[in-house]
Amino acid sequence: MPESYCTEDIQKLINCSTSVSSTTTSPATNFLELQPLMTETEHDSKQDGKEKEPKQPQNNPLQGMMSCALKLVSYFSGDMYIFAKWMENQFLLVQILDWVLRGAAQVMFVNNPLSGLIIFAGLILQNYWWALNGFVGTLFATISALILQQNRGAIAAGLYGYNGILVGLLMAVFSSAGDWYWWLLLPNIFMSMMCPIVSSALASINSRWDLPVFTLPFNILVCLHIVATGHFNPYFPQVLIQPRTETPNITWDELDLPKLFMSVPVGIGQVYGCDNPWTGGIFIISLFISSPITCAHAVLGSTVGMVAGLALAAPFGDIYFGLWGYNCVLACIAIGGMFYALTWQVHLLAIVCAFFCAYLGSAIANIMATFGLPSCTWPFCLSALTFLLITTETRKIFKLPVAKVTYPEKNLGFFWNLKKQWKMEKEKMKNEQEAIQEESILDEKEKLRLEERSMEEGGGQSVTIVNENDETNVSDQEEQGMEEQNIRSTNVTEITHADYV
Repeated sequence: MPESYCTEDIQKLINCSTSVSSTTTSPATNFLELQPLMTETEHDSKQDGKEKEPKQPQNNPLQGMMSCALKLVSYFSGDMYIFAKWMENQFLLVQILDWVLRGAAQVMFVNNPLSGLIIFAGLILQNYWWALNGFVGTLFATISALILQQNRGAIAAGLYGYNGILVGLLMAVFSSAGDWYWWLLLPNIFMSMMCPIVSSALASINSRWDLPVFTLPFNILVCLHIVATGHFNPYFPQVLIQPRTETPNITWDELDLPKLFMSVPVGIGQVYGCDNPWTGGIFIISLFISSPITCAHAVLGSTVGMVAGLALAAPFGDIYFGLWGYNCVLACIAIGGMFYALTWQVHLLAIVCAFFCAYLGSAIANIMATFGLPSCTWPFCLSALTFLLITTETRKIFKLPVAKVTYPEKNLGFFWNLKKQWKMEKEKMKNEQEAIQEESILDEKEKLRLEERSMEEGGGQSVTIVNENDETNVSDQEEQGMEEQNIRSTNVTEITHADYV
């Protein structure tokens, strides 16, 4: 069910990371890329300047066995990309079967046909009639998407089938007409074929914020069917849902620990409406085959739901029945590595989201019970969308673009590649800043050198001017002295002639 804030810089880096976005590599290839090259250097016996012989890789049997094992695991783990490429050249009916199996697994955010096959096995173990309704719902939802010519890649990934299987299953679960009531297949087919229409409409809205539609189409259509028919409908009667009218009798001495621990797999099974712990255990195996991270967060989410139910004094029967766990399972998976790159901060955020989902689930169940409606997966959708809309300035909580979401392990590799690019961009910016600083320092030194040179030239000119001024003053003084002597001699001459007269 893959599909949150991304800045323009992050989007630029994502577009640059073609190695992740355009191609899908197997775990074996990644393992080989990460392994150091084991080589041995052969030196020449004669030190006469000859070139060394080329390095030869050392054959490591353990490494070869490891590579083969990882390559084998890659064929059926993750999203089974190699199998999907092979299915593209098969007949349409065979492809539709693959899409149906992937759609069954996409309820748990798993794009793996083998996991979907195991999930159908668990549904058959739970109830044959429910399994049939789930298969019919997935099939007709996929066919409807083909008729509407939706994106073929999304159809092949099962993104138009998972709401259909939930519609088919829960219509059978909430029907009070009993098993093998064949008329129920008619509204099942109709509502399942409506799933791609509602999904496409909601996707056009949620895509503005880069958000998935989750199981909102299932919630809308199942609630619509229950409200339209009701408990007293003669053709399609529903289970009567009433609000709690008395305080539950909770005695801690009556707590059954084995049932309490079994509520963890039951909570995972309740994602598909199943209350059999063995069915829940089969679902856990299907999750582990595709993604151990998804499996771990599913178990963690169900455990958180159980603890929250005990903290809110919920009736023990509801906790044993897994009603406090299934929404927390989906919320914990969605936040814990699916739509966020998994870090320890994101892991804690997933746990907080699961607790929030449990509280919200109790509130929504009490409100909707007054209208005779089940809570379905409304708590999961609202809590997960809320946590996907948060903003933060740390890159430790990185929301993946919906178009890049696959499965947690691959999402983590995508995030690591982005971190490498961030580091390279940071080093590049640092080098550019250092170059700019060095250039500015050189400019300042050049300016200082020019100023010193101009000051030296200006000092020489001022000394020359002062010398010229001094010489002018000396000559002026000498001329004044000569004039004074001439005046004195003239006066003496006049006085002498006067005496003679």
